Amino acid sequence: MKYLITLIFVSIFCMPVYSQDFSKSMASAKSAYNSGKLEETHFALQQAMQEVDMTIGKEVLKLLPAKMGDLTINSKDDNVTSNIGFVGATIHRSYGNGDKKVDLSIISNSPMIAMTNTLLNSSLLGGMMNDGKTKTIRIQGYKATLEKESGLKDGNSDYTIQIPLGSTLITFKVNNSTDSEIQTLGNTIPLQQIAKLIN
Repeated sequence: MKYLITLIFVSIFCMPVYSQDFSKSMASAKSAYNSGKLEETHFALQQAMQEVDMTIGKEVLKLLPAKMGDLTINSKDDNVTSNIGFVGATIHRSYGNGDKKVDLSIISNSPMIAMTNTLLNSSLLGGMMNDGKTKTIRIQGYKATLEKESGLKDGNSDYTIQIPLGSTLITFKVNNSTDSEIQTLGNTIPLQQIAKLIN
């Protein structure tokens, strides 16, 4: 219930452009429900929730840093999409280009969240993950997986960090990096603020 109230508040007050569409979808849902058309009611409510998720996604983008280390934002790559058929959205931002690039994806209500949490919270599975390429780490107090994807010259590799925040999965990829550098960059993501807004 708290989640629904937060979503409604954000959709109405934070992004006025979307509030008209949200109000229209809610009115359609109410009308369909009063007419006994439950399938149409469900569809209209899904439309309203997609608009709320898009609004929240745009607010999350505002929280993300403009720079990560020496890498500047690629604002043309900023993207928020509603996950059709699911409640939630996918938020994407990238930094840098050429030899060094950061890709950040945030998926609310990710279908991968249960598996990631199982791997992180099971001592047996977690131990099996620490194979030299994958290990469990902490970013700002949150458990996460760090995966070394491929070896490059000069001791650098491509790395991926996956951080579950409630029902949201943050995937953070950095190419041509080191273990310590990706963790330093990962610590620039405002995880607590994102968790409050998106969960």
